[in-house]
Amino acid sequence: MKTFRRLIFGEIVSAVAFVTFGFLALLFFFDFVDEIQRIGSNEGAYQLRHALIFVTSMVPSHLYELLPITVLIGTIFVMARFAQSSEFTILRTSGLAPSMALKNLLGLGFVFVLLTFAVGDYLSPVSDQFGQMLKSKYLKEITVGKTGAWLREKQDDRSFAVNVATLTPEGQPSGIRIFEFNKDGQWIALTKAKFGVVTSENTWKLQGIERNELIRQGSEATLSRKYKDTETWPTGITAEMISVALLKPDRMATIDLFQYIRHLSANGQTTQRFEIEFWKKVFYPMSCLVMMVLALPFAYLHFRSGNIATHVFMGVLAGISFFLLNNVFGYIGNINNWEPWFAAAAPGMLYSVASLAAFGWLVLRQ
Repeated sequence: MKTFRRLIFGEIVSAVAFVTFGFLALLFFFDFVDEIQRIGSNEGAYQLRHALIFVTSMVPSHLYELLPITVLIGTIFVMARFAQSSEFTILRTSGLAPSMALKNLLGLGFVFVLLTFAVGDYLSPVSDQFGQMLKSKYLKEITVGKTGAWLREKQDDRSFAVNVATLTPEGQPSGIRIFEFNKDGQWIALTKAKFGVVTSENTWKLQGIERNELIRQGSEATLSRKYKDTETWPTGITAEMISVALLKPDRMATIDLFQYIRHLSANGQTTQRFEIEFWKKVFYPMSCLVMMVLALPFAYLHFRSGNIATHVFMGVLAGISFFLLNNVFGYIGNINNWEPWFAAAAPGMLYSVASLAAFGWLVLRQ
């Protein structure tokens, strides 16, 4: 078995590394071409070296997205080539049971699971945030739509709706509007601030403040307007929550996304979309195991004189259909209010059952 593992694992790792490098190089080229049109923007502040750094910072995110499908392509290529050259047939006649082959491939797949999780949860969020901060510094582009990001918070008998237009190059909120409501849901104040600094003491240090407050006295109300240079606002909204609201939730670390979901839930906001993204983050690395199971049946096909590229292409189509179904289930689950874990895990379960059924049919019925 050591000889088998050394042979199979070495071939698969080499093939997966080659396919991954090819896809990353292609995406790097496409991203760079897309960034060329931005060079010279913002009075020439955004230059060629900034575009190269930004495109490089996107590589870990692409690696995280590509790993399961490159694992599938690389494993299918190796399995099909072994079947074509009868090497896998020799291994079978030498005592390699189907269950043992599946067990060993799943062991290697678990290594890819750990790699995918590490890249997606540690490397990708840091590099993606660095790239976005770079664009914020030279292009002022970190924002969501025309109104920025919205967050909500409850404090005692008052509630707040916080609007952040964009982030500064240091990752701090800018263009802040804080709408304040009483326990009856009536608007009582609006605080505007040019900039803010999120501290570790659960407070924001606001700068350049304009506060408009509605003072009600019986049936009459008067509007008071005050200006301040600085002010401290106590809040539980952290810098990570702002990043989740302004950036894509699938690019955030799992723990940051979980904390943001808890914040939304505590403030009575819908969490369905973010819960689905959270469970997709949990289950996505497991896709590597699904891809391994999907690739193993190709070792039991008989196509000595056939074209190996055709079978690899069919495997690629199967992998693409898996990722399309994964995205579709996320949208359908959000629309139909499915259980978030089910919407995230259903495609993997369906393809695992289908792969095991194909594997069993090829091994036991032929």
